[in-house]
Amino acid sequence: MSIKKAVNSPDTNDCFVAIDFETADYGRDSACSVALVRVLNNRIVDKAHFLIRPPRRTFMFTYLHGISWKHVANEPTFSELWPHITEKLAGAEFIAAHNAAFDHSVFMACCQTAALPPPVLPFHCTVRLARKTWNLRHANLPSVCTFLGIPLKHHDALSDAEACARIVIKSRLHMDSRRPFKS
Repeated sequence: MSIKKAVNSPDTNDCFVAIDFETADYGRDSACSVALVRVLNNRIVDKAHFLIRPPRRTFMFTYLHGISWKHVANEPTFSELWPHITEKLAGAEFIAAHNAAFDHSVFMACCQTAALPPPVLPFHCTVRLARKTWNLRHANLPSVCTFLGIPLKHHDALSDAEACARIVIKSRLHMDSRRPFKS
């Protein structure tokens, strides 16, 4: 299946997972929160959120996401969460993320630090998808969500991942509405 069809075709019955990471510091391996939202047949069928104990106690971005060391000190590490993460990704055709380059790099760095094999699933970017589908000039997550009427609590990993999933679904439905009627 082509990438274009996998992301934009409303008539595919594929499964994808939207993901969002929050990080503690400037290191890409410092994930302190991850959310995964599973979509099947353009319907959200599962949501999961995990706090992660990053490899360092330094928290630079608490002001953004509200997570500090005290919230994650007793949480599992990325490698301890790995079985739960891979379970959520099982059967997915791709991973969707808003600004996918960031989430992909966090995922790869966390896998490398934990000495785990990274997922082989392609990442698709909903920033690019929103620009292509609706010609949006400002395509940050809050702007796209406002445009599409998607509720958002920005920098809450579960809210961000669910918003990303809804962007893909709305893009598919938008593309479907533009198709000529076939009898």
